[in-house]
Amino acid sequence: MKNKTWLIVALVFAAVMLLAAVLYPKLTEKYSAGSTPDDTNSDTVIQADDFTVYDSEMNGVNLSDYFGKPIIINFWASWCGPCKSELPAFNNLYEKYKDDVVFLMINLTDGQRDTVSSIKKFVSNNGYSFPVYYDLEYDASDTYGVYSIPEIVFIHADGSLYDIRVGAMNEAVLENYIKRMIGGEK
Repeated sequence: MKNKTWLIVALVFAAVMLLAAVLYPKLTEKYSAGSTPDDTNSDTVIQADDFTVYDSEMNGVNLSDYFGKPIIINFWASWCGPCKSELPAFNNLYEKYKDDVVFLMINLTDGQRDTVSSIKKFVSNNGYSFPVYYDLEYDASDTYGVYSIPEIVFIHADGSLYDIRVGAMNEAVLENYIKRMIGGEK
C-alpha cells in the first residue's frame, strides 16, 4: 500500500511538471527580455488605478497627481537583490529623462527591514538622486497586486496602463520602454 501511494504521488508530480513545461513558455512569452508592449496586438485601454504613497517629507501623494507625463513606477526594497541590481540603471535614466518622465521609486516600507530612515540612508549612501516614495500603508502595492519585486509599471501620460513587468530590468530594456513612451530619442 505504501509503494502504491508513492507511485501515485510520483505520477501526479510528473503530470504537474509536464503541464508546467508545456504551459510556462506560452504564459511568459510576453515577458521575454526583448518584448515590449508594442509587440502585442491589444487595443484595450486600461486606466491606471490611483493610490497614495508618501514622499520624503511624509506628505501623501497620489499617482493621479502625476498624470500628464509618462510615469514609471518601480516597486522595490533594499533587501531585494534584483531590486538593488537595477537601481543604478534607474538612477542613470532618471538623470537623463527626468524632464520627460515621472519616476516613482516606491519602497515597500515594512517598518522592520525597510524603514523611512534606513531607506533615506541607503539612498544617500548609494548616491541615488531619484525621488523615493514610501508605501507605508501598502496602498500602492495592494492596488497593483505586487507579489514579487522588483515590479515596474509603465503608464502613459493620459493615465492609461502601458505595461507591467515583474523582475529586474537592465538599462537598455528600460530605456527602450522610455523611448517608446516619449516617442523617440533623447
